[in-house]
Amino acid sequence: MPGFAVLAQSWWMPVLFVVVAGHVTNVCVTLFLHREQTHRGVVFSKVVSVPMRVWLWLSTSIVTKEWVACHRKHHAFADREGDPHSPLVEGLRNILLKGAFYYRTAVRQPGVLEKYGKGTPADWLERHLLDKRNWLGILVMLAIDLYLFGLLVGAIVWGIQMIWIPFWAAGVINGVGHALGYRNHDTKDESRNISPIAIWLGGEELHNNHHADPHSAKFSHRGFEFDIGWLYIQLLRVVGLAQVRYARTGLSPTTAPAASD
Repeated sequence: MPGFAVLAQSWWMPVLFVVVAGHVTNVCVTLFLHREQTHRGVVFSKVVSVPMRVWLWLSTSIVTKEWVACHRKHHAFADREGDPHSPLVEGLRNILLKGAFYYRTAVRQPGVLEKYGKGTPADWLERHLLDKRNWLGILVMLAIDLYLFGLLVGAIVWGIQMIWIPFWAAGVINGVGHALGYRNHDTKDESRNISPIAIWLGGEELHNNHHADPHSAKFSHRGFEFDIGWLYIQLLRVVGLAQVRYARTGLSPTTAPAASD
């Protein structure tokens, strides 16, 4: 077992940990919460989905049903009254700085979870730990970070992890992704592709593509675009750990499966 503060010996160790852990969190959000649970474009083996659920519990305290409900409501009312987090309605600055607040407000509205959160996990793990005790995960992560990096650096590392998703997902994707960037599709909302090379946020940078065809497990629609989330799905499919239900190819739509929720 590594000794106390073993990863605080060089400055680059906590930096590398934050970057790698942050990317893993982004990937778990886009693959499990977004592409599988919300839109049903892909189905993962429990060998993959359970570790992703546990990692999200540790690094974010996100409750699957709440996240899914909020995002489905976003698609139902994208960039108009009723959208939980639109920069056109609330202002880009507010979404960037207070995106997590709008998320919490949306999932607490009466009937939202029941209407938009159908079909999410309700097994023993979810009922007794990941949902009921979602606050416990981030405390476990705090203990891990303090042990690995020491009291000061560990607290800083943990703090960055706690603001990671509120900034990158609730802020950047839901804010910048509806304000700045290019559009491949003339959607009814103002969604934008932030970058054609979508790596840092797991592929979520291709936000306009996603809004044009939400059920697709693949977010890249043009030859010069790269969706790293889709690459991960392909690798998991090769080893039998992922089953793609629907993936769009190119700019022209194909027939997507009917929504199951």
